[in-house]
Amino acid sequence: METTLDPLLPLYERERAAGRAMALGVLVRTAGSTYRKPGALILIAADGEYAGLISGGCLEGDLRERARAVIASGAAANVSYDMRTADDLLWGLGLGCEGAMQIVLLQVGPANGWQPLAHLAAALAAHERTAFGVLVESEDAEVRPGQVVLPVSAGASAPVPAPLGMPAVQDLLRRAAEQRETAWLTQSSWKLFVLPLSLPPRILLLGAGPDALPVVDLAVRLGWKVTLVDHRPAYAVPGHFPGAESVLLAPPETLSGAVDLTRFAAAIVMSHHLPSDLAYLRELAASAIPYVGLLGPAVRRERLLADLGPDARGLQGRLHAPVGMPLGGRSPESIALAIIAQLHAFLHEVSLPAAIGPWEGGAPQT
Repeated sequence: METTLDPLLPLYERERAAGRAMALGVLVRTAGSTYRKPGALILIAADGEYAGLISGGCLEGDLRERARAVIASGAAANVSYDMRTADDLLWGLGLGCEGAMQIVLLQVGPANGWQPLAHLAAALAAHERTAFGVLVESEDAEVRPGQVVLPVSAGASAPVPAPLGMPAVQDLLRRAAEQRETAWLTQSSWKLFVLPLSLPPRILLLGAGPDALPVVDLAVRLGWKVTLVDHRPAYAVPGHFPGAESVLLAPPETLSGAVDLTRFAAAIVMSHHLPSDLAYLRELAASAIPYVGLLGPAVRRERLLADLGPDARGLQGRLHAPVGMPLGGRSPESIALAIIAQLHAFLHEVSLPAAIGPWEGGAPQT
């Protein structure tokens, strides 16, 4: 599932403010090797500017031309590309994708209340799970391809034709949002593709020193939401981290009162201050944050775990220390890359070395 909205927002907000309709491309089917998978989005303005990628740049130029017709007419279009045959004169000349994909282009603008983007943007701002459906094929005169269906429970759904008002449609929207997976609903005369909104993970950095800056920069580039906490007024300065969601000044032992720890997918302890790191780890041991990273060498980790005493058991299976993949390099930027790489793998459920144990990997940390 790859329904990420962040890359589309600047173009969407600009065109909506100007009152100009756009074309939204929804990747609904793929076969073979493709750059993106079902659920990927691309937004195309009338002037040809686009945001988001469906391919690695191979197909976007052709999509821009097709989008102009969709924007002008309001009628959705199904676009298919097949790059699996070597004798394909247009798409088989060394593009290397060797896959096929189907994309639905639909108009988004004043005529339809800017849906589904208006609903998705509101859900993203509130960090709430949601999903929407788009009709891909139809032989029913009451419904046309490109019809959008939104959740009724969110109060967001505009009136839809009777066939799409069946309970099974809303049930599928709910399941897709909960399970974070795309899905299909196939009836005798139409097919509906349902895709959930991908919410960016929230990351908690405990320590806002200079070496936290490249960590924040890389995380923000990935669309993650970062909160920093530090007990030192000279470090806990929002202006030092313009891309962060929040920068807080708070004593380490008050962490659970300063932030809602249930909101975070990961926490990284990097204050370089032993008593503070100990207090942070004690607070995190009582939380349910699934990933806890600790900056520093193994000997420092063992000292902190010993000082935690029985509380250390609360970190079993969650603590990654030394934090980061062993990528080499000792600069703050290299260490930040190692941290973000390991966290990225964790968030995408890629196998990692066991947390807490004999593993002595991680970024070089002294």
